[in-house]
Amino acid sequence: MPRPGGNPDLVAHQFKTDRPEPLSARIQIRVTERMKEQVTAVPNWQEFVREAIAEKLLERNS
Repeated sequence: MPRPGGNPDLVAHQFKTDRPEPLSARIQIRVTERMKEQVTAVPNWQEFVREAIAEKLLERNS
């Protein structure tokens, strides 16, 4: 049950990002099991995938 009156200092505890745009959208793709294992073995694999997608989009739009 929430505390009556709420948290008066809520703004100080909210998530902040240093990115120009927040990462709020989600996409889902299907890959082979082997590809998934290779990707998730990369340290910080989520950022690796974001950068790979961004690179391909830049190539396509150039």
